[in-house]
Amino acid sequence: MTLPRKVPRKQVHLGAHFPGVNNTTVWSDPRSGSQIDFASFEHLARRAEAARFDFFFLAEGLRLREHKGQIHDLDVVGRPDTLPVLAALAAVTDRIGLAGTINTTFNEPWELARQFATLDILSGGRAAWNLVTSSDAFTGENFRRGGFLPYEQRYERAAELVSVARALWDSWDDDAVVAHASTGQFVRPGSVRDVRHEGPHFQVRGEFTTPRGPQGHPVLFQAGDSADGRDFAAATADVVFSAHSTFEAGQAFFADVKGRLAAHRRTPDQLLILPATTVVLGATAQEAAERSREIRLQQVPGPTAIAFLEQVWGRDLTDHDPEGPLPRIEPDVENLDITRGRVRHVKDPRTIAAAWREQADANGWSIRQLVIEVTSRGGFVGTATQVADAIDRHVQEDASDGFILVPHLTPTGLDDVFDQVVPLLQERGSFRTEYSGPTLRDHLGLNRPAPRATRSQADRALVG
Repeated sequence: MTLPRKVPRKQVHLGAHFPGVNNTTVWSDPRSGSQIDFASFEHLARRAEAARFDFFFLAEGLRLREHKGQIHDLDVVGRPDTLPVLAALAAVTDRIGLAGTINTTFNEPWELARQFATLDILSGGRAAWNLVTSSDAFTGENFRRGGFLPYEQRYERAAELVSVARALWDSWDDDAVVAHASTGQFVRPGSVRDVRHEGPHFQVRGEFTTPRGPQGHPVLFQAGDSADGRDFAAATADVVFSAHSTFEAGQAFFADVKGRLAAHRRTPDQLLILPATTVVLGATAQEAAERSREIRLQQVPGPTAIAFLEQVWGRDLTDHDPEGPLPRIEPDVENLDITRGRVRHVKDPRTIAAAWREQADANGWSIRQLVIEVTSRGGFVGTATQVADAIDRHVQEDASDGFILVPHLTPTGLDDVFDQVVPLLQERGSFRTEYSGPTLRDHLGLNRPAPRATRSQADRALVG
């Protein structure tokens, strides 16, 4: 009698998110630490590495959010530059990946290619680049080019930028540096090639100055959710940073994006989908639910609820009680710039207002309760066992390949996950107990791109 062969469990991939410019974290909580001191970055990175997480992730904002002409100080605001922070973390960690969010709209390919190649070299092959785009003229005011780029061109520019960056990374052979002291030869002849690119957004001609990093290319993350964003991810990314953390929405997004890969001659294992999510633990499910409710109340105080509503209404609503009913006045559709820098709504304000009134009336919600509901993005709430079960189910049943965990406290907000949830995932064989290799590509199960000079002609065409 032949026993059925046991199918190995799919492995859960986990990242630790250090929040950027947002109100996900509760900076006013007495337990919250600094968003700026290096000790905070180091704490989260070291704890995540000890738990064998795949990577540490930095979000980014290029301009502080303004509301009615003032800095919205209920958000987390201000943080050191991403790449120096990651380079510093490379010196105090050994294995964990180091992922940074850098904008493709307001940066140049040569500079970014060099910065990420340098980070990959300094970290021993642990660099990752989260590609984001922006058509926001308000953000663009901080840059020489300003807000010149039309919305429909943002992915066009991003795709061209990535293509140039890859050409630069591939312009050095892996064995280009020989450093023969006896002959005085440092670089093998013919191992470094000129890069010549002429495109609608960039013109690049010359030799790249940085040798090829241990990963060949840094791991590329992408966070867009539009149809263009999904196509861009399927063509370009190694990892998708998704917002779909509920099970049904996750399965639909997973199937949609992975279904787009074949058109780009890629297979499902070449792209990981990792939604952002939160975790709230308790000794019982009821205790966890109560903790989650308290956190959401902290994250959405009365002034934040009113400011959120003003983004849609286009009106000053400070005379409204956040614990009272929604405004009956209609939105001012001509005044959509009341909040500048991070507007959440691009649909018809009147349609949104009508839908929210209907929800609030049906459930008896106040303004604050409504805002808490419509800004919740799912998340895992329960005992450590319940959360481990839910995370594992998402991965085993193709709702995600894992998660990027976002804490509500900096820098200790994931400590209970490291201590309670990770050991349960390890016990069931769904999460590593040791790293299998030194690079982030090893952690994620992604192949290392071959140098462009050694690829077939067809593969070279895909790169450029």
